Order: sequence, then structure tokens, then C-alpha cells
Amino acid sequence: MTIAVFPGSFDPVTRGHLDLIRRASRLVDHLIVAVMVNTNKRPLFTMAEKEALVRHEIADLTNVEVKAATGLTVDFMMQEHATVLIRGLRNEQDFGYERDIAWMNQSLNDSIETVCLLARPPYAYFSSSLIKEVAKMGADVSEYVPDAVAAKLNQRLQDSAHE
Repeated sequence: MTIAVFPGSFDPVTRGHLDLIRRASRLVDHLIVAVMVNTNKRPLFTMAEKEALVRHEIADLTNVEVKAATGLTVDFMMQEHATVLIRGLRNEQDFGYERDIAWMNQSLNDSIETVCLLARPPYAYFSSSLIKEVAKMGADVSEYVPDAVAAKLNQRLQDSAHE
């Protein structure tokens, strides 16, 4: 049985993330979406909120589960008996970044293989960070995130504006 992990901060989960999750789920027997902390970013949502949003959007995928994870991805993968790490590539910059991470992960655990999926054109030009930025400025982000995520994002931004 091939178990893969698709890690990310998913703050918030985007239509691009969901497309990659659906595509990856067809390649492996079991896919774990690992909701992780990006130490270089200040999250808008809690781990539990991010897990719930992802879980809601992929409820129809029977071979996919969502779990919170902390620490090194390779350690989480060993705990879950996963051997495949799924990553998405939007552009050349992503490639260089992901290549370096793949090499580091392989040096930490040589049983892990990284598989990169190319983002489809409609999803290749935006990120969660960019979506949060334009949403803070009042732009409609429903093209980039599912309706439930857009509603939660707008509510969070309204709440933080009143604090």
C-alpha cells in the first residue's frame, strides 16, 4: 500500500491546493493531507480551523484524511508509514525551493520520494498569502477559494479589523 503525504500550511486552503489533493489521491492508495505550521508566516487560522476547512472540502475522497502535524515532515511521514511526499509546483521559483527541500528530506530519510505535480494554469499564479493580501484590501477571492473558505476568511478579516 502506497501512503503519501501532502503537507502545507493551508492558510487558507485554495482551489489550487484542492486540485492537487484530488489529483494526488488518484496516484496513491492513501493520502494524508498534513496541515502544518510554516514558521516563516503568521497564520490567520488555527490548526483546527484549517483542518476543518480542508476536511469539509475533500469529504468525498475516501482515500484521503486530514491530520495536523508539527515538526519535520519526514518525522511525520515515518510516524504515518508514508514513503511518498507530494508537492505542487506553480513556477520556476517553486521548483528551486522544492528541489532543495526534497534533497534535504532525502538526506534525512532516503526512503522518501518526492513527487511534484504541476499546478494547472488557472491555479498557477496565486498563493494563500496573496489571497489573504487581496482579501484584506476588500477584493472578492471566491474565484480562488471555495465558498466556505471565502466566508470564513471574510469573517476572520472583519473580526480582526474590529479588534
